[in-house]
Amino acid sequence: MLDCKSVSRLLAGWDDILVVCHANPDGDALGSMTGLVRGLRALGKGADWFCPDEVPEKFSYLFEGLDNAGFSPAHIVTVDVADSKLLGGAREKLAGAIQLAIDHHGTHRPFAKERWVDPESAATAEMIWMLLKELDAAITSAAADCVYTGICTDTGCFRFQNTTGRSHRIAGEAMELGARAGEINHRLFETKSLAYFQMERLILDSMEIFGEGRAALVCLPRCAYEATGADENEADAAAGQLREIQGVLVGVTIKEKPDGTIKASLRTNPPANAAAICQRFGGGGHLGAAGCTMEDMDMAKARLQMMEACQEYLKEMGSI
Repeated sequence: MLDCKSVSRLLAGWDDILVVCHANPDGDALGSMTGLVRGLRALGKGADWFCPDEVPEKFSYLFEGLDNAGFSPAHIVTVDVADSKLLGGAREKLAGAIQLAIDHHGTHRPFAKERWVDPESAATAEMIWMLLKELDAAITSAAADCVYTGICTDTGCFRFQNTTGRSHRIAGEAMELGARAGEINHRLFETKSLAYFQMERLILDSMEIFGEGRAALVCLPRCAYEATGADENEADAAAGQLREIQGVLVGVTIKEKPDGTIKASLRTNPPANAAAICQRFGGGGHLGAAGCTMEDMDMAKARLQMMEACQEYLKEMGSI
């Protein structure tokens, strides 16, 4: 497995590089992708980006002035992709051609020719920052925005247990180079649509507390989005809200995507491990945040199986 210096040497010798993030992208995936592309372009390299899904509007600022170059890539790099399954519909087309994976998930499943995986980083964006420094790439204010976004997203605005001193130091450096921290924090953590507030009513109405008060779960079928007009990405915050309930160690949101796929998002409080639960369903992530696809299940079955898995896990760790 490579380290930052060896990845820097590798990229220094490449040109026409396509940087790819995972489907259903979050701030770290998009911030890492756009930050790396901006850094590579600052070095005079051909660099382009590809996201398997539509970019949520709240992250549109990351792409200001970052038009697709439209070249045929000579090299493909993924960022923040822990498993080739997370490439979604692009998996079949890209998986065999990926030459480098840059990721911070401890649950990373190798799929690229080369990989740099650093679970000690709170966000892949931290790795991108270190890489741009190693490459001696000029970091513009726009690139600083990208890195700051990735770090503040994956640390819950520096509130999660994965936050480190390095997280703060890199965020501080990014701010000194022009990252719009206040604007970004407001946009990502303090701005919700009216539709989402209507969705929150449904979340509260459907919330179930189980596992002797140690777990909470909500189910969000497609009809919930249709009834409120809420964006699917807005609902990602629900699992985090559930773990704010006193005594709850595991918060679960089960969502039905437009194609009928059932996905679960988990957020946990110490000592619970969200990734350990999601791994039972072929998913992964971090200690405090993880996700999985509930394969070949409808909402009712997914709900029952996830509740069973959470209760089993809580029993195993001695919490119930």
